[in-house]
Amino acid sequence: MADKADEAIGLATAEDVTAAAKAWFAYLSIERDLAAHTIESYRRDLGQFLFFLAHHFGGAATMETLLALSARDVRAFLAYRRSQDVGSRSLSRSLSALRMFYRFLERRGYGKNDAVRAVSMPKLPHSVPKPLPAPKAAALMEGSDIAAPDAPEWTLARDTAVLTLLYGSGLRISEALSLQVRDAPIKGRDMLRVEGKGNKTRVVPVLPVTRDAIERYLALCPKQLGPDDPLFIGVRGKRLSPRIIQLRMEKARAALGLPDTATPHALRHSFATHLLGAGADLRAIQELLGHASLSTTQGYTEVDRAHLLKAYESAHPRA
Repeated sequence: MADKADEAIGLATAEDVTAAAKAWFAYLSIERDLAAHTIESYRRDLGQFLFFLAHHFGGAATMETLLALSARDVRAFLAYRRSQDVGSRSLSRSLSALRMFYRFLERRGYGKNDAVRAVSMPKLPHSVPKPLPAPKAAALMEGSDIAAPDAPEWTLARDTAVLTLLYGSGLRISEALSLQVRDAPIKGRDMLRVEGKGNKTRVVPVLPVTRDAIERYLALCPKQLGPDDPLFIGVRGKRLSPRIIQLRMEKARAALGLPDTATPHALRHSFATHLLGAGADLRAIQELLGHASLSTTQGYTEVDRAHLLKAYESAHPRA
Protein backbone atom coordinates (compact mmCIF):
# COMPACT_ATOMS: atom_id res chain seq x y z
CA MET A 1 0.00 0.00 0.00
CA ALA A 2 2.84 2.37 0.80
CA ASP A 3 4.38 1.93 -2.66
CA LYS A 4 1.06 2.72 -4.32
CA ALA A 5 0.59 5.80 -2.14
CA ASP A 6 4.12 6.99 -2.94
CA GLU A 7 3.43 6.47 -6.63
CA ALA A 8 0.20 8.46 -6.37
CA ILE A 9 2.01 11.30 -4.60
CA GLY A 10 4.69 11.28 -7.27
CA LEU A 11 2.11 11.67 -10.03
CA ALA A 12 0.71 14.85 -8.44
CA THR A 13 3.97 16.52 -7.40
CA ALA A 14 7.33 17.68 -8.57
CA GLU A 15 10.45 15.72 -7.63
CA ASP A 16 11.41 18.05 -4.77
CA VAL A 17 8.06 17.56 -3.03
CA THR A 18 8.08 13.80 -3.64
CA ALA A 19 11.53 13.56 -2.06
CA ALA A 20 10.42 15.68 0.92
CA ALA A 21 7.33 13.51 1.40
CA LYS A 22 9.39 10.30 1.41
CA ALA A 23 11.79 11.87 3.91
CA TRP A 24 8.84 12.76 6.14
CA PHE A 25 7.44 9.22 6.05
CA ALA A 26 10.88 7.85 6.92
CA TYR A 27 11.09 10.32 9.81
CA LEU A 28 7.67 9.25 11.13
CA SER A 29 8.66 5.59 10.94
CA ILE A 30 12.26 5.66 12.17
CA GLU A 31 12.54 8.67 14.47
CA ARG A 32 8.96 8.97 15.70
CA ASP A 33 8.37 5.20 15.66
CA LEU A 34 4.72 5.64 14.70
CA ALA A 35 2.57 2.64 13.91
CA ALA A 36 2.37 1.56 10.28
CA HIS A 37 -1.38 2.20 10.04
CA THR A 38 -0.90 5.73 11.42
CA ILE A 39 1.77 6.51 8.83
CA GLU A 40 -0.46 5.07 6.11
CA SER A 41 -3.25 7.43 7.19
CA TYR A 42 -0.90 10.41 6.99
CA ARG A 43 0.29 9.18 3.62
CA ARG A 44 -3.27 9.19 2.29
CA ASP A 45 -3.95 12.62 3.77
CA LEU A 46 -0.90 14.15 2.15
CA GLY A 47 -1.61 12.39 -1.14
CA GLN A 48 -5.16 13.77 -1.25
CA PHE A 49 -3.83 17.26 -0.49
CA LEU A 50 -1.21 17.14 -3.24
CA PHE A 51 -3.69 15.79 -5.78
CA PHE A 52 -6.03 18.65 -4.92
CA LEU A 53 -3.24 21.19 -5.37
CA ALA A 54 -2.38 19.72 -8.77
CA HIS A 55 -5.95 20.34 -9.95
CA HIS A 56 -6.28 23.60 -8.02
CA PHE A 57 -3.23 25.15 -9.69
CA GLY A 58 -3.31 23.24 -12.95
CA GLY A 59 0.00 21.49 -12.53
CA ALA A 60 2.11 19.27 -10.28
CA ALA A 61 2.72 20.82 -6.87
CA THR A 62 6.29 22.06 -6.35
CA MET A 63 8.02 23.08 -3.16
CA GLU A 64 7.58 26.67 -4.28
CA THR A 65 3.83 26.02 -4.53
CA LEU A 66 3.68 24.56 -1.02
CA LEU A 67 5.58 27.46 0.49
CA ALA A 68 3.40 30.04 -1.26
CA LEU A 69 0.02 28.59 -0.26
CA SER A 70 -2.48 30.86 1.44
CA ALA A 71 -4.98 29.98 4.14
CA ARG A 72 -7.63 30.40 1.45
CA ASP A 73 -6.06 27.57 -0.56
CA VAL A 74 -6.11 25.30 2.49
CA ARG A 75 -9.76 26.12 3.17
CA ALA A 76 -10.51 25.32 -0.48
CA PHE A 77 -8.99 21.87 0.06
CA LEU A 78 -11.15 21.30 3.15
CA ALA A 79 -14.24 22.47 1.27
CA TYR A 80 -13.41 20.09 -1.57
CA ARG A 81 -13.07 17.18 0.85
CA ARG A 82 -16.28 18.21 2.58
CA SER A 83 -18.06 18.07 -0.79
CA GLN A 84 -17.04 14.40 -0.93
CA ASP A 85 -19.00 13.77 2.29
CA VAL A 86 -15.86 13.58 4.43
CA GLY A 87 -16.70 14.17 8.09
CA SER A 88 -15.20 16.65 10.53
CA ARG A 89 -13.08 14.04 12.30
CA SER A 90 -11.39 12.95 9.09
CA LEU A 91 -10.87 16.58 8.08
CA SER A 92 -9.29 17.32 11.46
CA ARG A 93 -6.92 14.40 11.04
CA SER A 94 -5.98 15.59 7.55
CA LEU A 95 -5.29 19.10 8.80
CA SER A 96 -3.22 17.72 11.69
CA ALA A 97 -1.19 15.65 9.22
CA LEU A 98 -0.56 18.70 7.04
CA ARG A 99 0.54 20.75 10.05
CA MET A 100 3.02 18.03 10.94
CA PHE A 101 4.32 17.92 7.37
CA TYR A 102 4.84 21.68 7.25
CA ARG A 103 6.62 21.64 10.62
CA PHE A 104 8.89 18.94 9.19
CA LEU A 105 9.61 21.07 6.11
CA GLU A 106 10.50 24.04 8.31
CA ARG A 107 12.80 22.03 10.60
CA ARG A 108 14.58 20.42 7.66
CA GLY A 109 15.27 23.79 6.06
CA TYR A 110 12.88 23.62 3.11
CA GLY A 111 11.12 26.83 4.14
CA LYS A 112 8.27 28.12 6.28
CA ASN A 113 4.58 28.66 5.62
CA ASP A 114 2.02 29.27 8.37
CA ALA A 115 -1.04 29.00 6.12
CA VAL A 116 -2.02 25.54 7.40
CA ARG A 117 -1.63 26.60 11.02
CA ALA A 118 -3.77 29.68 10.36
CA VAL A 119 -6.77 27.52 9.44
CA SER A 120 -8.94 26.47 12.38
CA MET A 121 -9.71 22.85 13.01
CA PRO A 122 -13.24 21.78 12.00
CA LYS A 123 -15.61 21.72 14.93
CA LEU A 124 -16.22 18.20 16.16
CA PRO A 125 -19.60 17.10 17.50
CA HIS A 126 -19.45 16.57 21.24
CA SER A 127 -20.32 12.95 21.81
CA VAL A 128 -20.26 10.96 25.01
CA PRO A 129 -19.87 7.18 24.73
CA LYS A 130 -23.18 5.50 25.51
CA PRO A 131 -23.17 2.96 28.33
CA LEU A 132 -23.73 -0.67 27.44
CA PRO A 133 -26.87 -2.44 28.66
CA ALA A 134 -25.98 -4.45 31.75
CA PRO A 135 -26.58 -7.87 30.07
CA LYS A 136 -24.29 -6.90 27.18
CA ALA A 137 -21.61 -5.76 29.60
CA ALA A 138 -21.89 -9.07 31.47
CA ALA A 139 -21.55 -11.01 28.20
CA LEU A 140 -18.47 -9.00 27.33
CA MET A 141 -16.86 -9.91 30.65
CA GLU A 142 -17.25 -13.61 29.87
CA GLY A 143 -14.78 -13.14 27.05
CA SER A 144 -15.88 -15.94 24.75
CA ASP A 145 -17.00 -13.57 22.00
CA ILE A 146 -13.94 -11.35 21.80
CA ALA A 147 -11.26 -13.79 20.73
CA ALA A 148 -9.65 -14.00 17.33
CA PRO A 149 -10.02 -17.57 15.97
CA ASP A 150 -6.30 -18.33 16.28
CA ALA A 151 -5.56 -16.20 19.35
CA PRO A 152 -3.57 -17.86 22.18
CA GLU A 153 -5.69 -18.60 25.23
CA TRP A 154 -3.58 -16.34 27.43
CA THR A 155 -4.29 -13.26 25.26
CA LEU A 156 -8.03 -13.89 25.56
CA ALA A 157 -7.62 -14.16 29.34
CA ARG A 158 -5.56 -10.94 29.33
CA ASP A 159 -8.09 -8.96 27.29
CA THR A 160 -10.97 -10.24 29.41
CA ALA A 161 -9.10 -9.18 32.56
CA VAL A 162 -8.52 -5.67 31.18
CA LEU A 163 -12.16 -5.21 30.12
CA THR A 164 -13.39 -6.56 33.44
CA LEU A 165 -11.18 -4.05 35.23
CA LEU A 166 -12.52 -1.17 33.12
CA TYR A 167 -16.16 -2.10 33.76
CA GLY A 168 -15.80 -3.44 37.31
CA SER A 169 -13.73 -0.57 38.71
CA GLY A 170 -14.37 2.28 36.29
CA LEU A 171 -10.74 2.69 35.21
CA ARG A 172 -9.55 4.59 32.18
CA ILE A 173 -7.79 2.28 29.74
CA SER A 174 -4.54 4.21 30.30
CA GLU A 175 -4.86 3.62 34.05
CA ALA A 176 -5.42 -0.11 33.62
CA LEU A 177 -2.52 -0.56 31.21
CA SER A 178 -0.12 1.48 33.36
CA LEU A 179 -0.45 -0.94 36.29
CA GLN A 180 2.57 -2.93 37.39
CA VAL A 181 2.46 -6.53 38.59
CA ARG A 182 2.94 -5.36 42.17
CA ASP A 183 -0.34 -3.41 41.83
CA ALA A 184 -2.34 -6.47 40.77
CA PRO A 185 -5.46 -6.93 42.92
CA ILE A 186 -4.97 -10.62 43.64
CA LYS A 187 -4.75 -12.90 46.69
CA GLY A 188 -7.95 -11.56 48.21
CA ARG A 189 -7.18 -7.86 47.77
CA ASP A 190 -10.44 -5.99 47.22
CA MET A 191 -9.02 -2.50 46.67
CA LEU A 192 -6.74 -1.03 44.03
CA ARG A 193 -4.70 2.17 44.18
CA VAL A 194 -4.77 4.01 40.84
CA GLU A 195 -2.83 7.02 39.62
CA GLY A 196 -5.10 9.02 37.33
CA LYS A 197 -4.95 12.29 35.46
CA GLY A 198 -2.82 15.01 37.01
CA ASN A 199 -0.96 12.35 39.04
CA LYS A 200 -3.95 12.17 41.38
CA THR A 201 -4.20 8.92 43.30
CA ARG A 202 -7.49 7.29 44.20
CA VAL A 203 -8.56 3.95 45.65
CA VAL A 204 -11.19 1.88 43.85
CA PRO A 205 -12.89 -1.38 44.81
CA VAL A 206 -12.17 -4.59 42.94
CA LEU A 207 -14.87 -7.19 42.37
CA PRO A 208 -14.17 -10.89 42.95
CA VAL A 209 -14.85 -11.54 39.24
CA THR A 210 -12.12 -9.03 38.39
CA ARG A 211 -9.64 -10.70 40.75
CA ASP A 212 -10.46 -14.08 39.25
CA ALA A 213 -9.95 -12.76 35.71
CA ILE A 214 -6.57 -11.23 36.54
CA GLU A 215 -5.39 -14.34 38.41
CA ARG A 216 -6.38 -16.52 35.45
CA TYR A 217 -4.48 -14.26 33.06
CA LEU A 218 -1.35 -14.33 35.23
CA ALA A 219 -1.55 -18.12 35.49
CA LEU A 220 -1.73 -18.48 31.69
CA CYS A 221 0.77 -15.74 30.82
CA PRO A 222 3.80 -17.40 29.15
CA LYS A 223 6.27 -14.90 30.58
CA GLN A 224 7.40 -14.90 34.18
CA LEU A 225 6.56 -11.39 35.34
CA GLY A 226 8.40 -9.64 38.16
CA PRO A 227 6.87 -7.10 40.56
CA ASP A 228 8.13 -4.14 38.50
CA ASP A 229 6.99 -5.52 35.13
CA PRO A 230 3.84 -4.22 33.41
CA LEU A 231 0.81 -6.16 34.55
CA PHE A 232 -0.62 -6.45 31.05
CA ILE A 233 1.82 -7.30 28.27
CA GLY A 234 1.68 -7.93 24.54
CA VAL A 235 2.95 -10.98 22.70
CA ARG A 236 6.45 -9.44 22.56
CA GLY A 237 6.57 -8.99 26.30
CA LYS A 238 6.22 -5.20 26.29
CA ARG A 239 3.48 -3.16 27.93
CA LEU A 240 0.16 -3.80 26.20
CA SER A 241 -0.92 -1.20 23.66
CA PRO A 242 -4.41 0.34 24.03
CA ARG A 243 -4.96 -0.43 20.36
CA ILE A 244 -5.09 -4.16 21.14
CA ILE A 245 -8.01 -3.64 23.52
CA GLN A 246 -9.72 -1.36 21.02
CA LEU A 247 -9.47 -4.10 18.41
CA ARG A 248 -10.92 -6.62 20.85
CA MET A 249 -13.87 -4.28 21.42
CA GLU A 250 -14.38 -4.05 17.66
CA LYS A 251 -14.66 -7.86 17.52
CA ALA A 252 -17.03 -7.79 20.48
CA ARG A 253 -19.26 -5.23 18.76
CA ALA A 254 -19.73 -7.59 15.83
CA ALA A 255 -20.18 -10.69 18.00
CA LEU A 256 -22.59 -9.16 20.51
CA GLY A 257 -24.42 -6.76 18.21
CA LEU A 258 -23.13 -3.67 20.01
CA PRO A 259 -23.19 -0.15 18.50
CA ASP A 260 -20.09 1.68 17.30
CA THR A 261 -20.14 3.68 20.54
CA ALA A 262 -19.18 0.54 22.47
CA THR A 263 -15.52 1.37 23.07
CA PRO A 264 -13.22 0.62 26.01
CA HIS A 265 -14.03 4.08 27.38
CA ALA A 266 -17.74 3.29 27.16
CA LEU A 267 -17.16 0.64 29.84
CA ARG A 268 -16.17 3.43 32.24
CA HIS A 269 -19.43 5.20 31.41
CA SER A 270 -21.28 1.92 31.91
CA PHE A 271 -19.66 1.54 35.35
CA ALA A 272 -20.93 4.98 36.40
CA THR A 273 -24.38 4.68 34.86
CA HIS A 274 -25.10 1.22 36.25
CA LEU A 275 -23.99 2.27 39.73
CA LEU A 276 -26.21 5.34 39.64
CA GLY A 277 -29.11 3.31 38.29
CA ALA A 278 -28.74 0.91 41.22
CA GLY A 279 -28.98 3.77 43.72
CA ALA A 280 -25.35 4.78 44.28
CA ASP A 281 -24.68 8.37 45.33
CA LEU A 282 -23.40 10.65 42.57
CA ARG A 283 -20.70 12.07 44.86
CA ALA A 284 -19.42 8.58 45.62
CA ILE A 285 -19.28 7.81 41.90
CA GLN A 286 -17.35 11.04 41.41
CA GLU A 287 -14.72 9.80 43.87
CA LEU A 288 -14.52 6.39 42.22
CA LEU A 289 -14.01 7.93 38.78
CA GLY A 290 -11.46 10.45 40.05
CA HIS A 291 -13.29 13.48 38.68
CA ALA A 292 -12.48 16.91 40.08
CA SER A 293 -15.89 18.25 39.05
CA LEU A 294 -19.31 16.76 39.72
CA SER A 295 -20.51 18.08 36.36
CA THR A 296 -17.96 15.83 34.65
CA THR A 297 -19.38 12.84 36.49
CA GLN A 298 -22.90 13.82 35.45
CA GLY A 299 -21.72 13.73 31.84
CA TYR A 300 -20.58 10.14 32.37
CA THR A 301 -23.99 8.91 33.46
CA GLU A 302 -27.12 8.26 31.48
CA VAL A 303 -30.15 7.71 33.65
CA ASP A 304 -33.65 7.35 32.30
CA ARG A 305 -36.58 9.56 33.31
CA ALA A 306 -38.25 6.81 35.34
CA HIS A 307 -35.20 6.46 37.57
CA LEU A 308 -35.03 10.22 38.16
CA LEU A 309 -38.72 10.37 39.08
CA LYS A 310 -38.31 7.42 41.43
CA ALA A 311 -35.41 9.12 43.20
CA TYR A 312 -37.40 12.36 43.39
CA GLU A 313 -40.47 10.69 44.86
CA SER A 314 -38.47 8.76 47.44
CA ALA A 315 -36.36 11.73 48.58
CA HIS A 316 -38.50 14.86 48.40
CA PRO A 317 -40.31 15.67 51.69
CA ARG A 318 -43.55 16.62 49.93
CA ALA A 319 -43.53 13.88 47.30
